[in-house]
Amino acid sequence: MSVLLNPHLCIKIEIVLVVQGKLIHPDVLKEQFVCHLDKCKGACCWEGSYGAPLNKEEVELLEQLNPVVSPYLPERHRALLAAEGGSRYYRGMQQWGTNLMPDGACVYLIRDDNGIAKCGIEHCWKQGEISFRKPQSCHLYPVRVRKDPFTGMEMLLYDRWDICQDACALGAALQVPVYRFVKEALIRVYGEAFYAELDAIAQSYLENEPER
Repeated sequence: MSVLLNPHLCIKIEIVLVVQGKLIHPDVLKEQFVCHLDKCKGACCWEGSYGAPLNKEEVELLEQLNPVVSPYLPERHRALLAAEGGSRYYRGMQQWGTNLMPDGACVYLIRDDNGIAKCGIEHCWKQGEISFRKPQSCHLYPVRVRKDPFTGMEMLLYDRWDICQDACALGAALQVPVYRFVKEALIRVYGEAFYAELDAIAQSYLENEPER
């Protein structure tokens, strides 16, 4: 949705909502998404040019957790983890991210009996061996957090990726908006009060949005 400020200039400005000092792009509220792992096989864990974005605390924490996670990883992944560590700096995205194998797979990738890619870190978490579930950026996906260049505030954006077409179709069939799909992750990162306010704003926004 956009607002036309001056019809003669034809300049459009995107409407952005604000929740507790965080900017929320409307696509996070109105687009629909549910991961369809049976279809994509967890392709986001091996597709792309960069690893999962990491904050400074996560970079340091992963190095501490690597000895626990490593035994669950494939042999080639264990070797890379031992040689290079679990993270590296990507100049292209100007941020730290999880390390990648030569074929582009995340160094922490494991597969289940059905060939579906899973997170080795999360596997350890489910086993009760560590208290850290997985990087926030993985948990929040398809929501990405960026710094708005004009305000310096954090902005939550919906990341569109062609490998997630089945997830979009499933989300539409189940009528699950993006922000509800990542509810658990949003609460983990920003808290219960943030999500409650976001949900209330989203419902009001969606009720008053013109039909597309």
